[in-house]
Amino acid sequence: MDICIIGLGYIGLPTAAMFATHGHNVLGVDVNRKVIDALSQGKIIIEEPFLEEAVSRAVKQGTLRASTEPENSDVFIICVPTPIMPDKTADLSYVESGTRKILPYLKKGNMVILESTSPPGTTRDFVGTILAEAGFVPGEDVLLAYCPERVLPGRILTELKENNRIVGGINEKSAEAVKELYKCFVEGEIYTTEATTAEMCKLMENTYRDVNIALANELAMLCERMGVNAWDVIKYANKHPRVNLHMPGPGVGGHCIAVDPWFIVEKQPEIAKIIRLARMTNDGMPHYVYNRIRELTDDIEGMKKICILGATYKPDVDDVRESPIVELIGLLKSQGSFETVIVDKHVNLEGSKERDLYEAVSDAHLVVLAVNHREFGDVDFLRMKKAMKTPRVLDTRNFWNRDAVESAGLEYNLLGWGRSAHE
Repeated sequence: MDICIIGLGYIGLPTAAMFATHGHNVLGVDVNRKVIDALSQGKIIIEEPFLEEAVSRAVKQGTLRASTEPENSDVFIICVPTPIMPDKTADLSYVESGTRKILPYLKKGNMVILESTSPPGTTRDFVGTILAEAGFVPGEDVLLAYCPERVLPGRILTELKENNRIVGGINEKSAEAVKELYKCFVEGEIYTTEATTAEMCKLMENTYRDVNIALANELAMLCERMGVNAWDVIKYANKHPRVNLHMPGPGVGGHCIAVDPWFIVEKQPEIAKIIRLARMTNDGMPHYVYNRIRELTDDIEGMKKICILGATYKPDVDDVRESPIVELIGLLKSQGSFETVIVDKHVNLEGSKERDLYEAVSDAHLVVLAVNHREFGDVDFLRMKKAMKTPRVLDTRNFWNRDAVESAGLEYNLLGWGRSAHE
């Protein structure tokens, strides 16, 4: 088939590559000229294992092209962002723009698939209405379905292929047609349902994780007050066969978990009380870590140098969308009493990508392990200690070995453990 994919971001581009390497002709459409120019040369501008090889192969064999404008196709897949607005409601302007962009090229018999994570009812009531206003009968003239991804950055190509998938059609005819399309590369089970159920499934998958993380973060805050190690509590509680507590941290980021629960709250604010509270708890963690940094440096006069290790929202990716560490850095900068130096080879934030770790910690009063990138697992703590003005670390991920840190002469502080050696 001829497939036109609107949006070549973290989901659209890998999806385009999968279809293009599994027997289809794909046109990728994006407003970002850098994305278009890179793809036209078989290259990518995001960090994702094996993706550039797949893109390069598809471009060379002529099954993947890029443009700023759609073309006549058999299938149109919308993979645009659905950001959260300041009032915590979904911004569907990109979905609207993407849908309207395909209208001049849409013909009877085409498929329209929404992959963008959206509030319940978006496919049927929002996209469907735009198609109907253009003169098409959704589900008859044009097949319409919602087919969300369920992938982990760093493993996107593998999980696009291996994970189970849900297809939510506005009718059975739409669902079955889209299921047949995705069978070309999906090796997991493909389940069909109706569109709004599929939308709610996608949101609840991430809401489940968000609520669980909020519970872990609340546990961490409780344990700090009580002098208990939350990480030990989690480790031993999870020995129970029906308990699976997640891990605490400095906040929740990414375009999914940090955003999706708000789409449910938007639709039913009076009922979604637990979901809202979990979001507020996780959204508040950068502030909580900021206060911990203040406490740990309250014995230091004047400007305090804080070295932040990691800025992305999760380890070993280059994605800073909704990153709680970016918010933490902003909080530190806003006070005027902290100098921040960032180290992260995955993303260039204030020179972080090229910065040497041991130069960065020079004369620092506190090192904050914010993201557990693999490269931070092999730190020379003795060298770090010698370079620092105050040999003190805050591990927000329980990533470093306490004995190794302390044997090098560094004061070890762990988020979720109310223990501070310098008190």
